[in-house]
Amino acid sequence: MIRVLRLLIVTALISPTLFAADRSADEQKIWSLEHDYWHFVQANDLEHYRGLWHAQFLGWPYVSPEPVRKDHITDWMTDRTGRGESLKSYYLERLPIQLVDNVATTTYRIKMIWSDKRGVEQPATVRVIHTWLCSPSGAWQIVSGMSAPVDAEGH
Repeated sequence: MIRVLRLLIVTALISPTLFAADRSADEQKIWSLEHDYWHFVQANDLEHYRGLWHAQFLGWPYVSPEPVRKDHITDWMTDRTGRGESLKSYYLERLPIQLVDNVATTTYRIKMIWSDKRGVEQPATVRVIHTWLCSPSGAWQIVSGMSAPVDAEGH
């Protein structure tokens, strides 16, 4: 009986630490995927960019008048590159992340500098929220999201 009690106490003390380590690893993985997202935008790598999105994705990018599904997720990129624009640089300002079971929600501001075909630079800041879903195989994909431009006052 004493052994069982000791085992329960040790397990109770260790479990939160193990859970926190798993949670931290998931958070790091998800933030890494958010950085990959913007790297793929900068490289105009549509194939790898599409790979970040779940087949059942539904979201509302600020550049779209209506919500979009995965089949239209690269429209904003091809629109920009079609006008000769490219993402010159970006900085991802991490805000809170929340993990619940196999779902994670990231929030952040992305500060970007776009360059047109003449080399004229245009800064932009956008607020982003993504909901990531982890499959049974351990792969995280964006299942929902929304973005909004940040105005001159930072809102």
